Amino acid sequence: MLKEKLSWRYATKKMDPAKTVPDDKIEAILEAISLAPTSSGLQPFEVIVVKNPETRAKLSEAAMGQKQLTEGSHVLVFAAWDNYSEERINAVAAQMADERGTNEMLDAYYSRLKALYLPRDAQVNFEHSARQAYIALGIALTAAAFEEVDATPMEGFDPAAVDEILGLRARGLRSVLVVPLGYRQEEGDWLVNLKKVRRPRDHFVTEVA
Repeated sequence: MLKEKLSWRYATKKMDPAKTVPDDKIEAILEAISLAPTSSGLQPFEVIVVKNPETRAKLSEAAMGQKQLTEGSHVLVFAAWDNYSEERINAVAAQMADERGTNEMLDAYYSRLKALYLPRDAQVNFEHSARQAYIALGIALTAAAFEEVDATPMEGFDPAAVDEILGLRARGLRSVLVVPLGYRQEEGDWLVNLKKVRRPRDHFVTEVA
């Protein structure tokens, strides 16, 4: 089942602007993203769901005119924390304590985490949080495949422009990934019927006995 769904998906090049992804499918994808593993369970990113056509058009301009951003019905923008802060880590720790109960081990763990993260350069921390967003991207693409929703992950955009369009910097966020969601329009999509090509297993898997 998993292999079939992943074989079905591809980086859709043309989406049908007449088709809208239902809300329940969007919610299923977002829920899967929320369940993605992240370092220390911090979830140091946010997902901005953009439906507004005018905003999606601006995002397309910031992404070298890629049409999937306007042809699809939704765009997910993964925005990583620009830095770790005591306030952000404390908020996660407080939620953990509220839902799991307080204990000395938990308090000590987050104290060590703050001692490690807070002195680091902001760029180092941003890059770390961005990597957590990439983990969630994999879960998002898999969930979209299960829902038979087409998703095209994109790095080819101007992050500063996207940040400005969505007002991210004021919220301590920086865009790292953009994912339009929609339904493939086979006519006009040069990639849709091409064989999925992957390196042979023995060229990328090494087993150490």
